[in-house]
Amino acid sequence: MKVHIPYGKERIAVTIPEPCHTLVPNKVIVNDQDTLINDALEHPLGFKSYDEFAERADRLLVIINDATRPTPTAKILEYLLPVLASHPDVKFLIATGVHRPPTEEEYRFIFGETYEVFRRRTYAHDARNDDDMTYLGKSKNGTEMYINKLVSEYKNILVIGSVEPHYFAGYTGGRKSFLPGVASYKTIEMNHKLALSDNARSLALDGNPVHEDMVDAMHVLKDLNVFSIQTVLTGDHKLYAVTAGDLHQSFDAAIEQSNQVFCVPLKEKGNIVITAAPYPMDIDLYQSQKALDNGKLALEDGGVIILISKCRDGVGEDAFLELLGKADCPKRIMDILGEEYKLGYHKAAKMAQIGIRADMWAVTDLDDEIIKKSQLKPYKTIQLAIDDAVKLMKKKGKKPKTIVMPAGSLTVPYLGGA
Repeated sequence: MKVHIPYGKERIAVTIPEPCHTLVPNKVIVNDQDTLINDALEHPLGFKSYDEFAERADRLLVIINDATRPTPTAKILEYLLPVLASHPDVKFLIATGVHRPPTEEEYRFIFGETYEVFRRRTYAHDARNDDDMTYLGKSKNGTEMYINKLVSEYKNILVIGSVEPHYFAGYTGGRKSFLPGVASYKTIEMNHKLALSDNARSLALDGNPVHEDMVDAMHVLKDLNVFSIQTVLTGDHKLYAVTAGDLHQSFDAAIEQSNQVFCVPLKEKGNIVITAAPYPMDIDLYQSQKALDNGKLALEDGGVIILISKCRDGVGEDAFLELLGKADCPKRIMDILGEEYKLGYHKAAKMAQIGIRADMWAVTDLDDEIIKKSQLKPYKTIQLAIDDAVKLMKKKGKKPKTIVMPAGSLTVPYLGGA
């Protein structure tokens, strides 16, 4: 069977023996983008209208995602351009979390044709710059909420986000624009330590300590006037749904639409899973790990999971590789986590949980020694990795059964008649 798998901006053709099943985000009917945006802004949840919000805001801060997510920010900003361009005091804050600031190319990807209009009003959040932060209090879990001071200075906040399943926060979007989006390194570290819990997983909100901490942290920001625009994309990054208004109500409404796209039924798990981090989610190994975590849901114990990601910017968060490199096997990583924690360790933990029950291989642009240090077996080509996985299964006396996830970062398999 011939399958095309994304690698960076290319698609690589490979041959895989049957049985082979491809899991992709569900096909849904896509309506006119302008109509979706207009309807959401005309009927916001918990607000009278967007225009009224913007007109009453004497100072306005717009918080938007960085280039690690395919959020259709440019399309939304293009629609809002008449109001935003004429506003007397508007600034834009890129919610980088702990990521690096966008490159010039990425700024143009984020803003599209509006970049030249807004570029001098745009700032990239730097979680490591304590001078940019202000302290607003603690969540119930004790997370100390240090947040970019522009948020408290402007108070009127327009948030543009996208909602899809997230491997430990349950879902992206909504409250994530603030924590981790524009929070300090220390705050993010305290929140993400909660990801070590088994309840911190994809699709889970009730009882998920990471999500509940994020929501509780928003109570510290109760004096803000927040208008939210949340988007849901199809697997090929077309606009599927838009919700607007109150931050929590718009987030909740987008979740249902998100599930229609990204939750894909699976009849039977495979003993070989090929999971790709598609552009732009292939920026580094740290971000690409999400494809591994989704892929594990389709993998039998004792199988092989193959990560496909260009990892254009390298590894990502240093602490992530630091922990992986300390151990000679995945189980040792879990032992170390009982003794210490740094931001980035949660991703290493999620990878270790997979490595304890299956082989982890990777096709990337990274140096082989870095991949080995990451507890992954490096391969130079996708086809060679597939061929070796097939041989391994046969050697174990198993019939190879392959699951391919071309959009592994955005596909959440669940067992139930496919």
